[in-house]
Amino acid sequence: MNIFLDLMLVITIIIVMLRFKFPIGACMIVGGLFIWLTRSAEVAKLGIAFVETFLLTRTYDIIFALYFVMCLEIELRVSGILTDMVHSLRRTFSGVKTLLAIMPAFLGLLPSVGGARFSAPIVEELSADLNLTAEDKSAINFWFRHIFEFSNPIIPGMIMACSIAGVDFGEFLKSLSWVTIVAFSVGLFVLIRPIKNPPEPEDSADKNSHEKQSLFLAFGSMATIFLIIVLFNLNASTATFIVIAAMFVILRLVKRPVGFKETFVGAIDLKMTLNICGILYFIQLLEVTDILSEIVSAFHALPLPIPVVIACISFIVGVLTGLSQGHVAIIMPIVAAMGAGAGHLDLACVAMVFGAAGQMLTPTHVCLIISVDYFKANLLKTIEKLLICEILVTTIFSVIAYLTWK
Repeated sequence: MNIFLDLMLVITIIIVMLRFKFPIGACMIVGGLFIWLTRSAEVAKLGIAFVETFLLTRTYDIIFALYFVMCLEIELRVSGILTDMVHSLRRTFSGVKTLLAIMPAFLGLLPSVGGARFSAPIVEELSADLNLTAEDKSAINFWFRHIFEFSNPIIPGMIMACSIAGVDFGEFLKSLSWVTIVAFSVGLFVLIRPIKNPPEPEDSADKNSHEKQSLFLAFGSMATIFLIIVLFNLNASTATFIVIAAMFVILRLVKRPVGFKETFVGAIDLKMTLNICGILYFIQLLEVTDILSEIVSAFHALPLPIPVVIACISFIVGVLTGLSQGHVAIIMPIVAAMGAGAGHLDLACVAMVFGAAGQMLTPTHVCLIISVDYFKANLLKTIEKLLICEILVTTIFSVIAYLTWK
């Protein structure tokens, strides 16, 4: 069976199951089993994919990062810090609409899968007085968290891309960083512009003093996680756990204590964990069935210009894996094999932009599932909003690239 027909059938199966309200994890497993049936149907490969899924450190990094971020969110929410922080920010900035874009973007500087779960309650607080749908909130939280995919030097996908493709890191950032501005502007136009501003909150000197403390504690916890990751090269889950432990002590000192049981038991989310495991198993089935290498070979055989081939493969692999490291590991070796020079750097940029576009429109992206789950949004309706944004970003990128690249 043709590889492209297989992909269309898999996507159709997943979409139909989602419309019938099946959990996303189950949808992805069924999609993976369909690929397995059409590509090999060897029972051993099902077991290999299962074992590899739970042997990879990536699996536990994602699960524990998400769990500990939820623990930290409970600490900040129950202690009242989260609400006070939002009120303080609303007094500082001219409008809540600006904050809806800035806060997820700021938290997106920290490359943690669980970060989407941390920014979600902030978006919820900020939008309390706004007439927004669950899909609006989910799309805003997810989109703005990822605008720095093209300019953040500590994102693993960026580091891997430069290393594998053999391009200069500084040149790569300089060539791509403007896409972050485009993504932010598109998000403002599509997702934020239609929102009507609510009345501004009343000012109060007593409140301001209390809120400043909350602002310091909230941003201090985020900044500390960031510094621990950067300075000590620890993963996001370990860094977040260290901050959680410190926050228990700090909250008691400032007379805003939170209970251990309330925090650690309240953060358990079995449904979300099972969904993540289902997504990761689907990705591993792609690996053991070699479907990704078949996609690359199929596109190479098509009579298309090289940039178009790179863009198409990057987008499809981004959709299938939902991970920047995933599409980078598959596409950048192809870019590297095409030699050095300005055109080489340009192809690496094409791969990153279209790979990221694929990541932003797929249920295999854990951050998207976290956002949709938190806001109880419809996944397909959320993706529809994101699709409009991605069409604009990739079109603008393609036009500018065509006009300026040699």
